[in-house]
Amino acid sequence: MTIRTYQSTSPTLGDRCYIDESAVIVGDVTLGDDASIWPLVAARGDVNYISIGARSNIQDGSVLHVSRKSVSNPDGFPLIIGDDVTVGHKCMLHGCELGNRILVGMGAIVMDGVIVEDDVFIGAGTLVPPNKRLMSGFLYVGNPMQKKRPLNDAEMAFLKQSAVNYIVLKDEYLK
Repeated sequence: MTIRTYQSTSPTLGDRCYIDESAVIVGDVTLGDDASIWPLVAARGDVNYISIGARSNIQDGSVLHVSRKSVSNPDGFPLIIGDDVTVGHKCMLHGCELGNRILVGMGAIVMDGVIVEDDVFIGAGTLVPPNKRLMSGFLYVGNPMQKKRPLNDAEMAFLKQSAVNYIVLKDEYLK
């Protein structure tokens, strides 16, 4: 794994984290306990910070970045990912905030200023434009994204189960 310091700030890892050796984690990046970072992920906390919650997983080829602070946006846009979040393969998350128990489908793009509430599915290939708010309990799909329908009970349960599946997998890799 490649963990790099940027301007004297180094990534902080919680307990039992897994980071694949091909991933690159730079600067102000914090991983909660049992988080996992899979092959070819790039997480660059250089001009703002990235926070990844407990039991969350960032899958292969995903890119995580932030937006810098400026006069027009004094806080910039950090990237905040809650607990029990599954980020599918080849996603791009940029300066957005994801709550807890979210699944971001493969190839989705979530842009600056987006807020995703808890318990949300974002479908594969979905583009979430800047500054949108995705309400809890729904499936969002499309380019640009649209609120498709409420999640059913099985889908709600799967949001947590998906994170559990990756905890089991990362524990196998850590052995």
